[in-house]
Amino acid sequence: MKTALITAGANGIGKAMALAFEDAGFNVWITDVDENSLNACPKNWQRSVVDVSNEPQMMQLFADIKAQWGAPDVVCANAGIAGPTAKIEDVDLTDWNACLGITLGGAFLTAKYAAPLMKAQGQGAMILTSSTAGQHGYPNRAPYAAAKWGVIGLMKTLAMELGPHGIRVNAICPGAVEGPRMEGVLEREAKAKGMTRDQVYKGYAGGTSMGSFVTAEDIAHMAVFLGGEGARLVCGQVIAVDGHTENPDPKI
Repeated sequence: MKTALITAGANGIGKAMALAFEDAGFNVWITDVDENSLNACPKNWQRSVVDVSNEPQMMQLFADIKAQWGAPDVVCANAGIAGPTAKIEDVDLTDWNACLGITLGGAFLTAKYAAPLMKAQGQGAMILTSSTAGQHGYPNRAPYAAAKWGVIGLMKTLAMELGPHGIRVNAICPGAVEGPRMEGVLEREAKAKGMTRDQVYKGYAGGTSMGSFVTAEDIAHMAVFLGGEGARLVCGQVIAVDGHTENPDPKI
């Protein structure tokens, strides 16, 4: 049976990915910093409490995976944080470093320790979660946008480096995703711009050609496709699942 590792897999997009891979017949291993949420996930999933920005913890995670699986067939580097919503002059360096450390540094460490295992088995798929913030400029979201653009640069490099070993690497760029995390973004952005939450919501939705937010399940379906045989020659691609975002900065 094939295997899939999903970081930040206990909630939101990550949990939707885990459920979708399980439905596709994969054994699933999830990580998260939220132990309570991990414990609430299906009991047949492997799980580890891991901070993806902590290298010793990531080394141990992949040592455990090697001992139990040999190597994962699919790795979803999904962990990330929203970071502050603020003008650049008001962004604290600590917040900047935390956002890049988890979102970009976590993807780096995931790839660093997954690559040798996948090389040894001569195949695999890595899927990095970026964002439409990795394709557009996002006012008042400098740390998040910088991290997500960095994830795409990392993916492009990994695709060139690992492709000769039979390892495909791609990035998914979710648009505005329905759920608690986006609600927090809406509230913070509304406050920063002197708008209401509903105005910001309509601005985001109105900035897409399909006039809609996406769901975690939409992202998960794309991840399963990229991890499967149907995508065997899809590599180095930035794939947006966003309803076609043209105006990421809400303007009413």
